[in-house]
Amino acid sequence: MSIEAPPHSGAGTRTAAPHVAAFFERRTFSIQYVVSDPGTGECAVIDPVLDYDEKSGSIATHSADEILQYISEKNLTPAWILDTHPHADHLSAMDYLRRKTGARTGIGEKVVGVQKLWKDIYNLPDSFPTDGSQWDRLFADGERFRIGGLDATVLFSPGHTLASITYVVGDAAFVHDTLLMPDYGTARCDFPGGDASQLWHTMQRILALPDDTRLFMGHDYMPGGRAPAWESTVAEQRARNVHLVQAPSEERFVEFRKARDATLPMPKLILHALQVNIAAGRLPEPEGNGRRYLKIPLDALSGVRWD
Repeated sequence: MSIEAPPHSGAGTRTAAPHVAAFFERRTFSIQYVVSDPGTGECAVIDPVLDYDEKSGSIATHSADEILQYISEKNLTPAWILDTHPHADHLSAMDYLRRKTGARTGIGEKVVGVQKLWKDIYNLPDSFPTDGSQWDRLFADGERFRIGGLDATVLFSPGHTLASITYVVGDAAFVHDTLLMPDYGTARCDFPGGDASQLWHTMQRILALPDDTRLFMGHDYMPGGRAPAWESTVAEQRARNVHLVQAPSEERFVEFRKARDATLPMPKLILHALQVNIAAGRLPEPEGNGRRYLKIPLDALSGVRWD
């Protein structure tokens, strides 16, 4: 399922606005994006999904291939494959798309902390690098880069994870698991390295962007059975986000978020996904019989404190 959002006509004084195409992946409720410069046709893919069936252990590329088909049909030139953070709910198709397009890869520089943490959990060999060298670019807070004629800025956005970032491209901000749609609320903070107080400050920083900034979410869980949705604005989030209305101060939000997170189960793919995603979407190397194997540590997340 893909939906296109044309450049926003009310972008104020901004000199350029991106074209955004969204691709909803129903198995993990994930939204993938192609953000492109209407002037040059250069584009970036944000948070692509590698299809994985945990029951059969099968890998497929239907979701990523839909993105490639869109890029081809629109005559776009992929410049970047970007992740907002190492995902816990799906495997990243970053490496597949990198090999198909030759585009550069990027993620936030704090990913090295996530690599070190999960290298220990998985007991990965000493040869596994934890310096972020699996990506072409590690973005620092405030760093700028270009997508064709579009200016893109990185906002360090910790809270959901210790490595989360937001990509602000023209009048669009890709916030992934920081804010969800206003009728669903905000992201959980109980993953390793997560912090509810940090998430509060991250949200305030995002909500300080201009009111008409388009905010694009990374997931939608369709509360009440409504159709999938993934785009709101800063003004809408300030006025209607159910968690921020319920808990409008840092103290109340942290209390609320910790209580809610304590009731949530771990994502079903967290142990499958992180070993791939801390390697920029690269699957484990084939073993002697030609098969690849995921490694599932037993009792790694049960009763463990991460602070």
